[in-house]
Amino acid sequence: MSEINADPAAKRVTNRWPYISGGIALALGVVLAFLIAQRGNTLPFELDSEWSEEVFEDRLPFLEWLSYGMNWIGGGIFGTYILPILIVIALLLIKRPWASLFFAVASLVSVGVAQLLKSLVGRARPEEMLVTSDFGSFPSGHVANAATMAVALGIIFPRVWVWAAGTIWVALMMFSRTYLGVHWLTDTIGGALLGAGVVLILWAPFASRISGEPRDKKSAAVPDRKESVL
Repeated sequence: MSEINADPAAKRVTNRWPYISGGIALALGVVLAFLIAQRGNTLPFELDSEWSEEVFEDRLPFLEWLSYGMNWIGGGIFGTYILPILIVIALLLIKRPWASLFFAVASLVSVGVAQLLKSLVGRARPEEMLVTSDFGSFPSGHVANAATMAVALGIIFPRVWVWAAGTIWVALMMFSRTYLGVHWLTDTIGGALLGAGVVLILWAPFASRISGEPRDKKSAAVPDRKESVL
């Protein structure tokens, strides 16, 4: 019996580039955290101040309500626990156990790292907040959650529209956090780097398992044409 040809995509994924790209993202986030800490944690960068001034000048009602909605969906009990759990359950229902485990682990690790950095950096939030928030402005937990979900689902369902929707989701979350005045722009950049970096690093050990799961009914029922039989 000849050997079954390995999935080329799985071969690429099992290389070291997920570790490298994820490590670079996390390293950039740590460097940003260090620079913020060196500024005394209260002084925003010029980029932060300019962005906040632009956002605060023209607040529109529909953008406020959009931001309030993103605030509820992307954080708190719903965004941190309920939404990830629902996604995990959905993946299990479509018989993607390894993808489900990958998503669960990535979500937990992302939340843990975000909270750790919040405690270590201790950056003060902007003064003109429209919603009540806890201590620690860097990184944005909402954006870290959004980036974690977007990148993880893009890996699990490698479709252009999934990546496009994920990119829009993260961008809207970044905008909404600064629009509500609860984060500086660099907080949201740090959250995006953190979420993406954690997912990419965790992807490598799960890659072969995830790629071996059927992505739809057709793929589960139809054998690979490259497989050889006795």
